Amino acid sequence: MNVETLYAIGRDHEYCEVFSMENWIELDSKRYRIVWDKFYNDLKFNPSGVRENLRTFTLPSPFKVFDITGLYGTNFEIQYKELEESIIKAFLDCTAETEYIYALDWQHTSYLFNPHLESRLNEWGEWPITLYPNGDYYLFLNQSMSWGYLGHPWEKTISIFGEEFLKAIVRHKPKLFDKEL
Repeated sequence: MNVETLYAIGRDHEYCEVFSMENWIELDSKRYRIVWDKFYNDLKFNPSGVRENLRTFTLPSPFKVFDITGLYGTNFEIQYKELEESIIKAFLDCTAETEYIYALDWQHTSYLFNPHLESRLNEWGEWPITLYPNGDYYLFLNQSMSWGYLGHPWEKTISIFGEEFLKAIVRHKPKLFDKEL
């Protein structure tokens, strides 16, 4: 989605935050439902709080799943900063300067996000939706959902799918992605 489209959405769907041109643009309730319905249908999303339930996502090929349990220990800040820098570079490689992707937080506020713009930080010094799953499913997807970054909170994994995005991850691979499942 480019800036012109955002302005059109703003006029047609009362997208008042669009006009501030902030990087994190909250999805209105209609778009929120449309986006989540598409995600549930396209990736056969089956959220669960139980580890034994397998197949939370049905990932389209090609994909890779990385174990990120190493993030949740010593040197968290250093590892997370490197992860964030690497993933931002991959997002930049896969998006146009005016393109917004979805930043989704299961059962919470979700956003349109442009990795080319400066990001505001919350009171903890983080993005509104972080790149590590700290209790919820955190998802970053292009608008066609042909590539994405999916954080799974109970498995402590990150799934990457889509050929273009996988190539960008290879170019900017974070050290945390050393343990592929």
